[in-house]
Amino acid sequence: MAKIVGGINVTHVPYIGRAIANNLQQDPYWKPFFDGFPPIHDWLAKVKPDVAVVIYNDHGLNFFLDKMPTFAVGAAPEYSNADEGWGIPTLPPYRGELDLSWHMIDSLVEEEFDITSCQEMLVDHAFTLPLELLWPNRKSCPVRTVPVCVNTVQFPLPKAARCFKFGQAIGRAIESWNSEARVVVIGTGGLSHQLDGQRAGFINKEFDLMFMDKLITDPLWVTRYSVPDLVELTGTQGVELLNWLTTRGALLGEVAKLHGNYHIPISNTASGLLAMEVV
Repeated sequence: MAKIVGGINVTHVPYIGRAIANNLQQDPYWKPFFDGFPPIHDWLAKVKPDVAVVIYNDHGLNFFLDKMPTFAVGAAPEYSNADEGWGIPTLPPYRGELDLSWHMIDSLVEEEFDITSCQEMLVDHAFTLPLELLWPNRKSCPVRTVPVCVNTVQFPLPKAARCFKFGQAIGRAIESWNSEARVVVIGTGGLSHQLDGQRAGFINKEFDLMFMDKLITDPLWVTRYSVPDLVELTGTQGVELLNWLTTRGALLGEVAKLHGNYHIPISNTASGLLAMEVV
């Protein structure tokens, strides 16, 4: 059966794409952010995943405010980048892993999660930037992919407890997949930020760091908060942390922290990085 080698949570701020395109990794503004990734690169080179299940939120390419599924899974042979303009400008298509996609969809429906299955799907910076950060300077992404979208955009949003259970169901689906593949689960977004309104620029460092710590030691801690609570604590867009929580749920059981990094601000966003290994 397939093996989950670990999980990585990482921010997906679109402006990172501009920094990559302009080779600003050593610029004083960007260096503390990019310096967080070499230990992750070393770990990925060691564990050699074949497939990445990427949990993120769509930014209007496939779904919009009038049609927003709670959970969606890509089931396409490849996924083309169609970012809205701030990400990496030109990228080759990402290879899909169709067999795992359909196995996950079947398994998730069997566990009573109502899934939107997408046999055609575009991907944006929330999908592409984390993969570029984790496997930089490649002509194409070295792993096959399964995109998983969680609604963190249009109310009503799924509760934190529901996202954690969804992640657990994803983990069980991966581990029951009849394959020798090694799978890494990647959650993207966050951390605390609000891009508009009266609280534009809001960042909550204390909560972010507590959340990152509790993902390792007590992931159910965050389920005590309602969605409105999380918006208040992290900002309107900060609820992307639900993608992180879903990823943690997929790492069934206890985990060990491999590496973490936290840097503020990047484009009015608290950027986080957390790699975890199942123990």
